[in-house]
This record gives sequence, structure tokens and C-alpha cells, in this order.
Amino acid sequence: MAKPVTISCLGPRPLAIASGTPATEATDRMIRHWRDQLEKVLPDRPDLIVLPEACDRPDPLGFPLEEQLPYYRARGNRVRDFLADVAKRHRCYIAYPALSEAADGGWLNEMQLIDREGRVMGTYRKNYPTPDESGRRNVRSGTEAPIFECDFGRVAAAICFDLNFEELLRRYSASKPDLIVFPSMYHGGLMQSHWAYSCRAHFAGAVAGGPCTILTPLGTVAASSTNYYSYVTATVNLDCAVLHIDGNEAHWPAIKWKYGREVTIWEPGYLGCVLLTSESETFGVDEIIDEFGLERVDDYFDRTRNSRIEEGYAGK
Repeated sequence: MAKPVTISCLGPRPLAIASGTPATEATDRMIRHWRDQLEKVLPDRPDLIVLPEACDRPDPLGFPLEEQLPYYRARGNRVRDFLADVAKRHRCYIAYPALSEAADGGWLNEMQLIDREGRVMGTYRKNYPTPDESGRRNVRSGTEAPIFECDFGRVAAAICFDLNFEELLRRYSASKPDLIVFPSMYHGGLMQSHWAYSCRAHFAGAVAGGPCTILTPLGTVAASSTNYYSYVTATVNLDCAVLHIDGNEAHWPAIKWKYGREVTIWEPGYLGCVLLTSESETFGVDEIIDEFGLERVDDYFDRTRNSRIEEGYAGK
């Protein structure tokens, strides 16, 4: 059955706070900043709000590193607790990316996912900090690739520089998430589409000072922020599947004649694949696949690999 989920991504530039501002005052200003930003998307009643990487770090151009770490210690959980209250009052999930102090005195570039009750349901830690982060900033590498089981679907996370590493992508593609959230300072360009298509998952990127984008599992843009507005909200349907046209397209007319608008078959061009989506309240995309004997793209690719193995070309 249709699984609509409304996603908001916010990507304002980091808040400018002058050097020398007391940490408590800086935290107060940061909370006011995010209260103002959230008011731009809350009227749309999103199911999930994604904030950018290190969302409560003052702009480092005016707030140097030697002031950032004392600020984080004074900030503690105040910003998180503010966001948890918003999540509970508005019945939404919020992805809160921030730096936190590790037990050994190092730092963690992480994303806490807050649920609709205002509780932290889990944490993702950036697996691949940049050399500057791990060196000068003493940021520790994360090692896990968790899947968050939300009430609308399975959610994975990557932060900024992570998007360059196939090792992490392979772990997620094997886990088959419905959605990847991407808080970042870096847009990633074609890597966003690569991740979405490789995981057959929707993708929600919140990029500080850059375009925020929501992508389909085919790697195409479903919605984007603009040069005028640094936020975007869109509703996507997670009851979908990626299919190759080979061996399947002969069934398209019968599917459409039987189900009409209750099923969409969207083909973006050049890729050779379609996104099959159930818009129905009574049946899901898996039932359509079973009824018409359709083949998912990964099963089709596996058949291709098996043909090579049968010919004796395994591993070549």
C-alpha cells in the first residue's frame, strides 16, 4: 500500500556569531536561530526534518576552533533538548547532526535521530572524517552503519565526506534502506544520485549553504531548495521498486489498464529502469510484482552475473 512520507530538509548557512561571545549566549542564539528556521517547514507537518552537518556550530569564519570546543561543552544537550521538544509537539522525526565529546576526550561528528515522542532512537557517527577533522580537530571515526526502524520505513545515514567511500555504500546497499538521510557541508554532486540508485532508496540531503535535495531511487531529483530559499519539503512514496525494462515492459499496458492511477510506472530516460510505485490503499508494490511475474533490477543483474559464472568467467 502507498507509504507517503513528507520530508523537510533545511540548509541555511552556519549562524554567524562573533568571536568572544559567551558560550551560554551563543547557545541561546543558536536555539533562536533554529526555532526561526523550523517555522518555515513545520506548517507542512513533515514526518521527518533533516538538519545539516554540525548544525549548531557557529560559522567558523568568525568563531575559531579554540572557542568552538568550550562552546560545545557549555551547549551540552540544550539544542538537542530543544529539538526533542519540537519533535514531540509536532509529532515528527528530527535528524540532529552535531559534534559531541567522546569519553576519551576526543570528538564525535554524529547524527542523533529523534523520534515523534522526542526520544533519541539512535545515533550515526561519521565513518570517514576528513584528515583535518581527525587530526587538528581530534574527531574520532565511527564504525557502524545502523539502520533506523522508523514508523514509515527503514532509514540510513551518511555525513558529508562519507559519500566518497564505497565501503560504506556497500554496507548500506546490502541493508536495503528505504531512505538515506545526508546532513552535510558538502553537496556531493553526482555522488548523491549514485548512492540513491545503488541503494534503490530515496535520498534526503540537507547541505549547509548549498542546495537541499530529495532524490528518487533512480537518482533523479524529486525536489530541491533554490537560490532564494534554503529549505525544501516534499512528499515521497516509499512503496516502490526499481525494475529494469528488459522482460518487464511487456506487462506495463496490462498493469495500467487494470490499476490505472493506482500504479505509477515512471521512466526517467537513458537508465533502462523504471520506478514502479503503488498509490493504492489496498495493495502494495510487492503484490503487483507477484501478480505479473515482474523481476526487480537486482534480481535481473544477478541473473546476468550467474550467466558469466556458468560460462566460466567468475571473478574475471
